[in-house]
Amino acid sequence: MVNIAIVGPGLVGAELISQLRAYNQLAHSAKLPVIAISNSKKMLLTTPAKCATALTGDWTVAPDVVAADLTRVAQHAVQHQPCVIVDCTSSDSVAALYPSWLKLGLHVVTPNKKGFSGSLSLFKEIKALTAPKAGHRYPLAYHEATVGAGLPIISTLTDLISTGDHIEKIEGIFSGTLSYIFNNFSTTGDASTPKFSEIVAIAKAKGYTEPDPRDDLNGMDVARKVVILGRVAGQELSLESLEVENIVPPELRSISTSEEFMEKLPLFDDHFAALNQSARESGSVLRLVGTVIPGGQSSVKLVRYDASHPFASLKGSDNIIAFTTKRFPSPLIVQGSGAGAAVTAHGIFSDILRINAITSYAL
Repeated sequence: MVNIAIVGPGLVGAELISQLRAYNQLAHSAKLPVIAISNSKKMLLTTPAKCATALTGDWTVAPDVVAADLTRVAQHAVQHQPCVIVDCTSSDSVAALYPSWLKLGLHVVTPNKKGFSGSLSLFKEIKALTAPKAGHRYPLAYHEATVGAGLPIISTLTDLISTGDHIEKIEGIFSGTLSYIFNNFSTTGDASTPKFSEIVAIAKAKGYTEPDPRDDLNGMDVARKVVILGRVAGQELSLESLEVENIVPPELRSISTSEEFMEKLPLFDDHFAALNQSARESGSVLRLVGTVIPGGQSSVKLVRYDASHPFASLKGSDNIIAFTTKRFPSPLIVQGSGAGAAVTAHGIFSDILRINAITSYAL
């Protein structure tokens, strides 16, 4: 069985620990020991035999807790191989450590998009270090939860490519926040739609948006996911090479605080209402969609979809991704909850189990 070291036990990391605790309590389950947990200030290093300390109660008050040191976490993980380091942060600096961990023979699982959508050189180094080597064990780096949280997006794309299919287009609604906003704002039904600013305010109050909703509305979160899918599909995409439509009105982009942005957003309700009305008159709805076109211009845009399109009937904050390939000219569609701690932790956990199965077989 693989051992597990968790970096970043915040909202998602804590949920992963909860799911691991429940899994380890199942009578039929071989145990998955957590041998290290570290946040930005503290860490706990333990052994498989004593891993209950890491999974029960508040690990930060355990007697063996010391100051955080990711170098020591990696050294400890090496002593307990096979081991998976799970990065549940959103940190560039932690993502930059992946090559050093892989060189030590450690596996990596993460929902952190930075290592796979940031520097192209970092992505290529990770890919090179995890490339299959005949006759040798090699480390794995899985990141299912970077796109669609717990939805099988990366694994589906990988399977399509591995079996020799040709990817013609990938398009999807990759943001639960933007899905919620436009599913409620742009419909083909009752014309008495709430104002755009009102829906954004409701989404913010529900905790769907970032603290500053402009970080959702500017399209960059979707752009990172488009870059990841494009790279998995063999394209050398970068955030700079994408065409990204920022739907934040230009006059509001440089405002210093989120509070002031929310106060002034109602001034632009007429602007969004006009876009919505124009779409409605043509029997369409508005959706902010990310698109990967191998060999073409990948993008993030506000797009009109006919009322009969699957993207038009999406509900709540669901994600939906359509793969158009040589074998699937009628797109292969994956749809479901694509945000939240529980489903994100599920995506991470699934990757851990895949690595555990591979590692166990190799042994």
